Amino acid sequence: MKKLKIFYKYLFLLTFTVSSCIEETPNYYEFEGYGFETLDENGGTWKTILVSTPTQINIPQPEATSSAAYQGELNAVKQQMSGLTPSQTEAVNYWTNNPVLRWNEIALELAAKYNLIPGPNADGTYTLPNPANPVGPPSFPFAHPPYTSRMLAYLSVAQFDALVVAWHYKYQFNRPSPYLVDNSIKPAYSPSHLPSYPSDGAAIATVSKEILTVMFPLEAIYLEKKYQEHLASLVHAGINVPSDITAGNIIGTEVVKLAKQRASTDGMAKAQTPKPVSDSIANAAFERFGWKWQNMETPQRPVGLTPLFGKVKMWNVPTVEEVRPGPPPVPGSVEFEKDAAELRKFASHMTISQRRIANWWEDGLGSYTPPGHWNKFAKEAIVKAKLNPLRSARIFAYMNTAIMDAGVACWDTKYYYHYPRPIETIAGFKTILGTPNFPAYTSGHSTFSAAGAEVLAHFFPSDAAQFRAWAEEAAVSRLYGGIHYRFDAEVGIAQGKNVGAYAVNRAKNDGAQ
Repeated sequence: MKKLKIFYKYLFLLTFTVSSCIEETPNYYEFEGYGFETLDENGGTWKTILVSTPTQINIPQPEATSSAAYQGELNAVKQQMSGLTPSQTEAVNYWTNNPVLRWNEIALELAAKYNLIPGPNADGTYTLPNPANPVGPPSFPFAHPPYTSRMLAYLSVAQFDALVVAWHYKYQFNRPSPYLVDNSIKPAYSPSHLPSYPSDGAAIATVSKEILTVMFPLEAIYLEKKYQEHLASLVHAGINVPSDITAGNIIGTEVVKLAKQRASTDGMAKAQTPKPVSDSIANAAFERFGWKWQNMETPQRPVGLTPLFGKVKMWNVPTVEEVRPGPPPVPGSVEFEKDAAELRKFASHMTISQRRIANWWEDGLGSYTPPGHWNKFAKEAIVKAKLNPLRSARIFAYMNTAIMDAGVACWDTKYYYHYPRPIETIAGFKTILGTPNFPAYTSGHSTFSAAGAEVLAHFFPSDAAQFRAWAEEAAVSRLYGGIHYRFDAEVGIAQGKNVGAYAVNRAKNDGAQ
């Protein structure tokens, strides 16, 4: 986590040099526990995504606070709190009373760590990451933007559903927090009347650890350590007794089963194709339109990035065809030449501001990718609004499912049209960022960003203009980098907005308004 904090500090400092990107945006990563704006007492009635109804998951009725069993737990809590080590106190401060944010940070850390292209073998061939052999080489996964968007979607949906179930039982049983039962217990966080049974923190910890372990199997030991540290902090902070935590674990475990079941059949396992399938997709586009994208790398990877990601099951959009745009301009046409001329102008007269914007939004190898960028914005807005864990998870769930759906829609469009990149169509053209290993139309940054911006604009209407401005800037950054034509970006923005609207409509009808 130390490297991640350094990275975040770097990003924060960069905001002051790229004022057009994130002017005067405060750094909320080093936050302490805060008093929640609301507790959302009716949160257990909100519609879930994976779980059919909260009563689908059963937990035992808790012991009364006057019982000998509960009093024994209470004494154990007091005993542990009386002798905390410095590392235990640090863990309490780290996890805070909204650990949804901390687990999201861990997810972004892992995305950045594994966002590395597998290198070629000595004979020039490529071996793809294999979940059946995660050690590799190459190690699994390659956390590229589609992979990261899917990882964040499953993580966020599981967190949200687990918390809706937890809220249902919290207000059914109404067991008060330990410090409300025994006033000698001083909680580490702002006091709250949120019932403690089942533990929302334990539910979050369980789903987060399990989902991230599936997505990053080589990190199982690290994730288990963070999980155990998180659970211990719930007692050390004085907000839960062990039976609260056990009940939260039950909820998390059952939600994870549903998430794994969906993930096993969503089509992601077939997204990265063998060369014959990849070639057939390219040839089909050539027969339809008279063009096809070709990889310009040296050495050349034989297959583009996840050609069938566009067929992965979506969360909010019924069919990908509903959000597939019309065809791009024919190379050589008047519209095409206008946008090609613009790219040549940017390349020959690049301003310092344009270069900074291109670099800020690059989100390339070793980064947490464009989906991660929007999770950063969401965290800042959540902390500023002092949202409780349930409402925080709701925002992440709708935003990240929208972002994943945008990626699916974008990749469907990319490989349906198979449109060449500028480096292929403009003689002597060079980029400042390198050229991605997949077709141009539509722009991934544009679709990811527009979808994320639409969802955040819905939840934080006073900041809607800023979110949409960032999405527009992310889109135009790809022109400055020489990676996309303007029509890639503009149609990508429209596509992302369209996809984001499906998530917003779902949010409007989940009972939380």
